[in-house]
Amino acid sequence: MKIKPYGDTTGDGKVQVSFTLPLADGPQAVEAARRLALSMGLDNPLVAHHQDMGVGYTFFIIYGSCRHEVDTDDLQASQADFHHLTMDEVTAQARENLGRPVVVVGACTGSDTHTVGLDAIMNRKGFHGHYGLESSPAFVTHNLGSQVPNEVLVARAVEVGADAILVSKVVTQKNIHVTDLTELVDLLEAEGLRDRVVLVCGGPRISHELAVELGYDAGFGPGTVASEVGSFLVQEMIRRRVPGAAVL
Repeated sequence: MKIKPYGDTTGDGKVQVSFTLPLADGPQAVEAARRLALSMGLDNPLVAHHQDMGVGYTFFIIYGSCRHEVDTDDLQASQADFHHLTMDEVTAQARENLGRPVVVVGACTGSDTHTVGLDAIMNRKGFHGHYGLESSPAFVTHNLGSQVPNEVLVARAVEVGADAILVSKVVTQKNIHVTDLTELVDLLEAEGLRDRVVLVCGGPRISHELAVELGYDAGFGPGTVASEVGSFLVQEMIRRRVPGAAVL
């Protein structure tokens, strides 16, 4: 089935895009934004808003109709292999199949100071009614917070005998998240530790496909809740302990 974005009526392709151009606000900048929208594949683009950002930059919001479509029959979405359980079910699986809590160390690495996502997964209060890993007896958590060098994260993981390492990345300018995440994998491999831990990363620009490409076991994007991460961690540990074991 082929689909297009929905706005007023099904299949009308209506979309909104926003971007900044290195031009001072004015008629020339507006026309540049309109032509760029045409190049993006938007029909009848309307520059609905433009605002001077200072020092020769202008911000735009544009409405238009996308002429492109997607065939859903050809889609193959990449996602981590796990069954999403409630936290109580995760706890029961850990108790029955592992016999001990999973030790998890988490951090925002490099220059990243944004701990909201990490705290939502790690801390007891969690996010939006979904309590974090700390709330479950299936996990022993160590939240190292922000701006943690990869060397410090690895050292702490060794110190506490971590089963899993979680990395949250929000800062992405110039792909610094990719650089930091790759460095952590290289460090773990150099120390002979990579295969001894379940390695997971998450953040606004993280997908499972990217995570696997960088050498991680799983990647989680925006909107992820602790029970999803907890489900994956416990089920992955069960698979490693007993290959082919049922995890439902």
